[in-house]
Amino acid sequence: MAAAVDSFNLIFNQISRSFHIYQEGLALLGAYLVVKRTIALVSAAEEGFRVHLFPRRRRNLVQEYGQWAVVTGSTDGIGKAYALELASYGLNIILISRSTEKLGKVAKEIESSHGVQTLIIKADFGLGQEIYPSIADKLVGKEVGILVNNVGAMDYPQLFQEVPMERLWQLININIGAATLMSHLVLPKMVERRRGAIINISASASIYPNPQLAVYAACKTYLDYFSRALQYECRNKGIFVQSLMPSYVATKMTSIDGGGGGGKKMSLLMPSATEYVRHAVSTLGVTARTTGYWPHAIQMWIFQKIPEKYWLWGQSTLNTALRRQASARKRHKSGSRKPSSVNPPFVSPTS
Repeated sequence: MAAAVDSFNLIFNQISRSFHIYQEGLALLGAYLVVKRTIALVSAAEEGFRVHLFPRRRRNLVQEYGQWAVVTGSTDGIGKAYALELASYGLNIILISRSTEKLGKVAKEIESSHGVQTLIIKADFGLGQEIYPSIADKLVGKEVGILVNNVGAMDYPQLFQEVPMERLWQLININIGAATLMSHLVLPKMVERRRGAIINISASASIYPNPQLAVYAACKTYLDYFSRALQYECRNKGIFVQSLMPSYVATKMTSIDGGGGGGKKMSLLMPSATEYVRHAVSTLGVTARTTGYWPHAIQMWIFQKIPEKYWLWGQSTLNTALRRQASARKRHKSGSRKPSSVNPPFVSPTS
């Protein structure tokens, strides 16, 4: 009996020693993970403070980048806000959009408010390559210091196979072609002068795919990657390329009712275009990839923690509801009770 007890004690002691080794290993692993997460959190907080909250003096953007700023999609929303904000820094503004009437109104507002020069260029970016020779001619002799590639178009959520081919080309021409070709127009002179900035408006939602907005989300992802690659190419040439990734801003692009922002109330998480751009301009030259607005930075940090499969499910559920809302609104306007398979446009392109 005593021998059995001794054997049990021996086995128990061996197991305890083995478990103690594993316990120490698990403790070290746990400590490593805690330290790693803590460092990541502190680093993110420090970066957020440096980019968004650290006080800065008002800069001379004309001296830093050049005399003229070009803003595409500049008659509404973020584009118009950028034009007005950059004009407040003393830059002359070149406005490019589709509507001559709207362009004239914005140009007059800029000139009367800030006393700078303006130039308006009527162009429909949805037409593709044919518009760029005319734009290039109008930019001759202008020292373009800042290019804001803002023009964009988004529809109500729709299954990819339901989108007409013509509309697909419009989305590609507006959301990808415009930023790519406008950058190609102005970059050589910037490199020659060794100063300039290009701001490409992407979106926070581009970090994941977006079912039923597949083309729009993919276009915004393209802009993010294009900006980051171009920034690396230009890093030693005096050119700053910024990928700007806003979340919701109260503009026509985010108006659920299609009424130009009337369906969206401004809030901390959904600022006005003017408030958003005021913050975003302060990050120019500070960081090459940003949401431009500190509450959006927190939102994006949270988005990045969501597993992709849950993100896809959530976006698909939301977009399905928006599709139904769009179809119901279309039926109501037409007086028909039959379901509609084709969705009305979410917004007109800001071009």
